[in-house]
Amino acid sequence: MMSTGAESADAVVVGAGHNGLVAANMLADAGWDVVVLEATATPGGAVRSAEVTAPGYLSDLYSSFYPLGYASPVLRGLDLGRYGLSWRHAPDVLAHLLPDGRAAVVNRDPDVTAASLEAFAPGDGERWLTAYGEWMRVAEPMLETITTPFPPVRGGLTLLRQLRISGALRLARRLVVPVRKLGDELFDGAGGPALLAGCALHTDLSPEEAGSGVYGWLLVMLGQQVGWPVPDGGSQKITNALVDRLTQRGGRILYGARVERVLVARGRAMGVRTAGGALWRARRAVLADVPAPALFLDLVGAAALPPRLVEDLAHFRWDGSTLKVDWALSAPVPWTNREVATAGTVHLRADLNGLTSYAAALARGELPEDPFLLVGQMTVADPSHSPPGTESLWSYTHLPFRHSWRAEEITEHVARMERVLEEAAPGFRDLIVGRHVAGPADLEKGDPNLVGGAVGGGTSAAYQQLFLRPIPGLGRADTPVDRLFLASASAHPGGGVHGAPGANAARAALARDRALTGGLYAATIGTAHRAIYG
Repeated sequence: MMSTGAESADAVVVGAGHNGLVAANMLADAGWDVVVLEATATPGGAVRSAEVTAPGYLSDLYSSFYPLGYASPVLRGLDLGRYGLSWRHAPDVLAHLLPDGRAAVVNRDPDVTAASLEAFAPGDGERWLTAYGEWMRVAEPMLETITTPFPPVRGGLTLLRQLRISGALRLARRLVVPVRKLGDELFDGAGGPALLAGCALHTDLSPEEAGSGVYGWLLVMLGQQVGWPVPDGGSQKITNALVDRLTQRGGRILYGARVERVLVARGRAMGVRTAGGALWRARRAVLADVPAPALFLDLVGAAALPPRLVEDLAHFRWDGSTLKVDWALSAPVPWTNREVATAGTVHLRADLNGLTSYAAALARGELPEDPFLLVGQMTVADPSHSPPGTESLWSYTHLPFRHSWRAEEITEHVARMERVLEEAAPGFRDLIVGRHVAGPADLEKGDPNLVGGAVGGGTSAAYQQLFLRPIPGLGRADTPVDRLFLASASAHPGGGVHGAPGANAARAALARDRALTGGLYAATIGTAHRAIYG
């Protein structure tokens, strides 16, 4: 039972990452009294900015470039522009620099992109335009399908009406085809497949894995449709807008309030207890923007859960660890291929076979000698990130997933990253005036949700997606504990700054509350969970 001295709110949201803040905003919009309990001293989770390399150089500390956020119906519905969020675009969206020095470039003008790919093989420009036309026919219902609870009934029906059965079956195939196969089917030259595969490797999938194609297709086509924009003034502006919007609606955020237990009685979430011993009673719901293993095993505890769920969590797979480096440069990056100089994001220097070798090394638990780099030229995208004539640059690369790394391993891999950059841009090292290295442990320290430096809330592999995310049977935000909802990237649809897991959790909490005393809703969800977990 909750103490009579406990503080209370309609909803207690655990974690002030962007998903937790989205959920809190949506509940506040519904008139709920909401409190957000954040373990760290600052909001935003992996959506934050600061000067960490040198004075006057702004870095996005974790995530950066937001095609999904810009296109997301969830974030668009919150109208964050009213709270100070605006967007900037680099002249070119994305460049993939191949080992032979050629670059495939995406520009927001489809004809410019087509011309870049035409240089790789006659006809590839027209093939790009055809592929983009196919995307545009399904883009809106696809985004609705991605950002709404599973099963995505409305978006799915819209797609079926538009595509009919034959087209829907072809789309279903595209959702599972490996990106190597997709690139081979769409293009003759090396440029188009490299763009697709490079985008797919924003996840932890290899070019040969089922489902990798849809990630490459989604990101590169969004790049063509809306660009890969950045918030004007840094990613912190997204967080600031969410916080301001929430507080204007009466929502509260408490910092340094680490939740150590979700309090459960008779199978129902009653509230939470923080590490300092404070109790918070949740009159209507508890929503948790924390990884699934942390919620179920640490905050709820195995004793309050079905044994089969606990067994399934033993097979939960994290995505790879991440190493991110920010640099303050005294001048723009001196790329040998000047086509790369105007791109906000650069994929550096692997062709399709190189990406396969890189992914294979990670799968074997090895550090690749020639790491594939994702590079962000922040000043190119938003000049406010550094003084005129300079560059605020970042790069990250994937590592095999581990909970701990030796300092010398990280140092050696940073040297490999800088070697790759130096080879593509001779003189790069001479421009460095400041450097900030964030290894997996540093990322997790700044945002406890980034366990072992895994940034996706769990693998993007097909066996941990849709109704299998985070484990079989938990494809929705509802959990076997009544009035407890999973609101993090561990829930469908997964990682990325789009707010969908938070929005889905808020929708589920509202639906649960609308049902008379839980009635039909609770009975239906409870029956489903009993069927799955016994």
